[in-house]
Amino acid sequence: MKVRVGVSNRHVHLTEDTYDFLFDGKKIEKRNDLMQPGEYASTDTVDISFGDKTIEHARVLGPFREQNQIELLGSDLAFLELDAPTRRSGDLETTPKVLLKNGEKSIETDGVIRAERHIHVSKSESETLGLYERDKIVFKTDAGEVDAFVKVSLRATLELHIDKDEALEYGLVTGDEVEFRKL
Repeated sequence: MKVRVGVSNRHVHLTEDTYDFLFDGKKIEKRNDLMQPGEYASTDTVDISFGDKTIEHARVLGPFREQNQIELLGSDLAFLELDAPTRRSGDLETTPKVLLKNGEKSIETDGVIRAERHIHVSKSESETLGLYERDKIVFKTDAGEVDAFVKVSLRATLELHIDKDEALEYGLVTGDEVEFRKL
């Protein structure tokens, strides 16, 4: 089977309260839709600080979440000298805290992860393809076979998500198609 690749850069998912605080209650504006239904990149960015180091202009994604979630690349974590786990989205227990900044406004929050590689599958496709939540798949790259987990959602577009560092390592770009199989 083949799946489209979606490459993800560093970004943040915010609660509505955190967004309202950092952006003085302004309405979030959509810059562009993402492949997954209902997901979008906003026009807003925040700076992420840890210790004396800062990563500027991390994109805020919508819609709002129930928890703040900061998804960084491995190279970002090395730059910040921050030890954060590689985890599935939403698994934020015992994750480190960083400072999110927008101008003079700042808030300290936990929720920093490096997102694990995963393939999005809709509930209806799940049955057809025989792919279920947390199943493991492997996909082929020029660097060899690489594993990822299945993420089933009610509404989803079949897509493999890897981060920008991994895309460089495996020679992939958004829109590429790769062969994959269930383990």
